[in-house]
Order: sequence, then structure tokens, then C-alpha cells
Amino acid sequence: MRNAIIVHGKPGRDEYYDPAVPSAASHHWLPWLAKQLLVREIAAARPEMFRAFEPDYPTWRREFERFDVTPQTLLVGHSCGGGFLVRWLSEHPRVRVGRVVLVAPWLDPDRRSAPDFFDFTLDADLVARTDGLHIFNSDDDGAGIQRSVAILRDALPKARYREFSGAGHFLEPTFPELLVTLLS
Repeated sequence: MRNAIIVHGKPGRDEYYDPAVPSAASHHWLPWLAKQLLVREIAAARPEMFRAFEPDYPTWRREFERFDVTPQTLLVGHSCGGGFLVRWLSEHPRVRVGRVVLVAPWLDPDRRSAPDFFDFTLDADLVARTDGLHIFNSDDDGAGIQRSVAILRDALPKARYREFSGAGHFLEPTFPELLVTLLS
């Protein structure tokens, strides 16, 4: 059975604790994508990272590893979730996965918001262990995302890159281009 794991990003503390705002794994396009995969017979998990506003890598790793990761597993990470997937895959060089899409990936290049979370060595051979690694970036996203994407593009030249115009941090309720990329 094919499966997918969709990893959310790092919300702000106020957003995390606001009862009127959906949880990080149930916000923006993440639930829409999960439903689109489910109707195509792909089991889609959206792990909810505890205290996601203050990312702790061992906590995220433990939650992520509750799910099966196989050579057919599709991986999607948004923002900090994309950076998490890069670290996790870099630290597991024997793991092979299906398609990987990093949406506005963030690596905290200034080491201000999550200094220990991204304390790792990026595996330059990571792309070879996937069925394609795609990086989605918007020309109007923040400086930290732009620097993170530049780091990844330099380190992973075999990754496929797609730049969107005016998409910000990709916070819309649907994301058809992502679905097409995952399934193509």
C-alpha cells in the first residue's frame, strides 16, 4: 500500500494556542492534500508535532517515525517540516523513499528560532535515494526561506526546483500543483 506523510511547519506560539485556529497539521492546504491522496487510495498521515512553535528534533523525529517509511512513501514538508525531512533523510542514508516535495523549506539559516533543530550535515546524495526531490519556492516568501532554498539548491543540484510568483508562504486552502507533482 502506498502511503504519504505530510509534515507541517512551525506556527507562531500565539497561533498554536489560539483555539480558533486549526492545528498546524489541519491548516492551510494540508487537510486538502491528505483528502486528495486518500481518494486515490494513498494513505495520508499528518503527524501533529507537539509544541511545534518551539521545534525539538527528537520530539519531531519520534512522532514522524510512528509511520511506515518505505520506498513507495511520498513525503511532503512545509517550511520547518521541509527542513525536518531534509535532516531526517540526511541522517538515514540507507532509507529510500518515493517522491519528496519540500514546500517553502526552512532551515533556520540564522540559527535564531530553532538553533539545535537544524544541527546536522546535509547529505549531498539525498536526492538519489528518492523518486525525485522537488523544491517549491515563491518569489515573495521571506528572506529566511529564500536563504534556505538557496542552501538546498547549492547542496542538492539534482533536485527539481519550481518558483511560483506571488504565492507567499503557500498558505492557501488548496494546492493543485503540489498534488500533480506528487502523482506525476
